[in-house]
Amino acid sequence: MRRDGVPLRGTAAVIVGTALAVSTAACGGGGGAEPGATATDAAKGSTLIFASSADPSILDPAYHSDGESSRVTNQIFETLVATEKGGTGIVPGLAESWKVSKDAKTYTFTLRKGVRFHDGEPFDAAAVCANFERWYNFTGLSQSDSVSYYWVTVFRGFAKNESDSLGKSLYGGCAAKGDGTVELKLTEPSAAVLSALTLSSFGIASPKALKDYKADEVSGTAESPQFTGTFGTEHPVGTGPFKFSSWTRGDKLELVRNDDYWGEKAKLSKIIFRPIEKAADRAQALRAGSVHAFDYADPADLESLKSAGVQVIERAPFNLGYLGFSQRTKIMQNQKIRQAIAHAINRENVVKTKYGAGAKVANAFMPDSLWSYTEDFTRYDYNVDKARQLIAESGEKNPTLEFCYPSGVSRAYMVDPAGNFQLMKADLEAAGFKVTPKTSPWSPDYLNISQAGDCPLYMLGWNGDYGDPDNFLGTLFQSFSSQWSFRNEAIFKVLDDAEREPDQAKREELYKRANALIAEFVPGVPYAQSPSFSAAAKNVQGWVPSPVLNDVFAAISLS
Repeated sequence: MRRDGVPLRGTAAVIVGTALAVSTAACGGGGGAEPGATATDAAKGSTLIFASSADPSILDPAYHSDGESSRVTNQIFETLVATEKGGTGIVPGLAESWKVSKDAKTYTFTLRKGVRFHDGEPFDAAAVCANFERWYNFTGLSQSDSVSYYWVTVFRGFAKNESDSLGKSLYGGCAAKGDGTVELKLTEPSAAVLSALTLSSFGIASPKALKDYKADEVSGTAESPQFTGTFGTEHPVGTGPFKFSSWTRGDKLELVRNDDYWGEKAKLSKIIFRPIEKAADRAQALRAGSVHAFDYADPADLESLKSAGVQVIERAPFNLGYLGFSQRTKIMQNQKIRQAIAHAINRENVVKTKYGAGAKVANAFMPDSLWSYTEDFTRYDYNVDKARQLIAESGEKNPTLEFCYPSGVSRAYMVDPAGNFQLMKADLEAAGFKVTPKTSPWSPDYLNISQAGDCPLYMLGWNGDYGDPDNFLGTLFQSFSSQWSFRNEAIFKVLDDAEREPDQAKREELYKRANALIAEFVPGVPYAQSPSFSAAAKNVQGWVPSPVLNDVFAAISLS
């Protein structure tokens, strides 16, 4: 694919609303009862209160790429193909089956029958094609990769590209063959597109709701888009096991069970998502009985949570924490400086100090568990003397680095951003750099700034969306992106070739080659890969965390 962000980077959505920040005291409802739920709900234990680390950015799947948004939209919207429970394999979703043509340019999907959107509209081939045509025909700000990130990442371009940075679209058309069959055409072969269609951003929405609630009205700027339609804030309509109910930003977001769901009905009658910024506060809320579960537990809290009788659930590592360099700035265009930073960072110390059990140093921009991983590339081991030498060779006098890091967030790949920053700052200063810190709230400010390439040195990460190296190397480096702001045609080409190549053995060799080219070029410094930990009250049953963050809450129950 062509590149993304956040890596698991979040979308740059801005919605005019209230501030975040909810104290645990505000959660109330001891013993798991939710103040807003009825007594009957609480007695039945059918309302799950989930503590998220932040509000979603937007509930329109096409416009988000952050985990907080996809956690919610995964319950509302469904995709043609899905990921297996607890794994990365592809399983049927809204499509019961599919066929791929010999030239890998035509995908034919057989759709489920009897499915309806939450607004009562029928799900059929015409609705699927309406969604693809909507994405393909985005204009204006909707073409920004800070807005329609995953479309740009996977399908590269639009019907009429409005920026030279966009490529020829991979999308070649969609045809409804009756109500139950969809034929998706590509402009060139892609060995990765089927896996990519499991992304929550390709959730199929009700075409009527998209139109009625003005989903495509986007104003503001690429750095700070504002969604003035209400589809993504008040009326998200999909086919999933839960329906949108209400959202008060900074307080709570409620979903209710879709009793007309085509498949097995959800066991919960309601889910309430409450944003609680700090992991320690989320843990305290769980101990106090104010919430039932949360993600991104601080490894330092795990033992105390276990002692309190809480379930600690490990999410298999499929992520990467890295330092990114924006080559929009002159200093980062200097390869000696990039190499010096790579040698200056004591990555083992960062991982040992700030990460929990199972974490390890990352040496490449992909997990070492992913096929095609290799260690056959240039390494940048911790070496302060080498870093000083490279600074001297760079020609930069008194090199100063503006170093951006986020507040109000924790991720498996970045549990304690401020703590990571402090360690890295000390490492950089020991090597001879002057560091100017710059911090801002994770969403939308930090994500907007880092993805726009406005931070010379920034801390981000990527949690894989599907089990293909294209989702790491291709997502990050297959074409120009503002975040990295470089053009390296050798890297772009080998990743293009790897995506198009249908032979698995040849693909593997191409990704090994790509890893070597990327390491030599040093666009950033990968430094950590880590399992993440979730926590749940004893009575939460059936939660199976997905390594690609495609958790579906329909199977969860409260005993």
